[in-house]
Amino acid sequence: MQSTPDLRDALRHSNAIASLPEDDLLKAEAYRLAFDDPEFLSRREARGIRFQLEMLKPDLGMQQAHVHHTIVVFGSARFLPPDEAARRLQAAREKGDAQAITLAERAVRTSRYYEQSREFGRLVARYGLTQPPGERFYICTGGGPGVMEAANRGAHDMGAPSVGLNITLPHEQSTNPYVSPHLAFKFHYFALRKMHLMMRAKAMVAFPGGFGTLDELFEVLTLVQTRKAQPVPIILFGSDYWSRLLHLDVLAEEGAISPEDLELFCTVDDPQEAWNQIRRFYNL
Repeated sequence: MQSTPDLRDALRHSNAIASLPEDDLLKAEAYRLAFDDPEFLSRREARGIRFQLEMLKPDLGMQQAHVHHTIVVFGSARFLPPDEAARRLQAAREKGDAQAITLAERAVRTSRYYEQSREFGRLVARYGLTQPPGERFYICTGGGPGVMEAANRGAHDMGAPSVGLNITLPHEQSTNPYVSPHLAFKFHYFALRKMHLMMRAKAMVAFPGGFGTLDELFEVLTLVQTRKAQPVPIILFGSDYWSRLLHLDVLAEEGAISPEDLELFCTVDDPQEAWNQIRRFYNL
């Protein structure tokens, strides 16, 4: 996105001021242009402006890339690719460390979700590439490792662009290398990130994951249940995992939700079936 002539002139003026002698009054913080003053923009009172900017920048970027329809994939950032999981298990066995072997064996078991997410990404991308750019479904993830990386990787395998909406965390998480660079966005606020995950979502696929996955899942379920968002396919991948973790029938039995609310989602165990659910919903 190019700057307007007025903005370019203002930035040149600001840069000129920065080159003045140290004792020049024009170097004073108060004289900086407001939009060129990071200390000012970082103040608590400017939080509303930061909200607006964090809403606007990804919106403009995706508009320019003709990304209007996304398939959002959630899931654990901790699951490894099968080859990496196998390498760690071999290393643990060579060391004879019983605890490391147990953890590595678990990593091998959960690595199947990585491969299944990657295959799902391929299926979505393969279909998307047959459509005009503005009508395609694009894979969209939180941009991190694990299941998210796998879905972006599947799109990358097919030569298709995909979206990553990363978040700054105390333990820095960088965007995975399979997100398309022009669609790799970074957020400070979870609320704005969630909004962008939902704005273009035509389906949500939740692979096994932790608190973050559950947070996103129940956010979507609540928005659809309360009709604050249009109905979309909400797909839980991995029946064994979700059946052990969630017992949502209790909510209906106790009258906390309506029985029909249990029909807002479905559970699958195969990437092709997940994609078929979406295709049936939209008559593709």
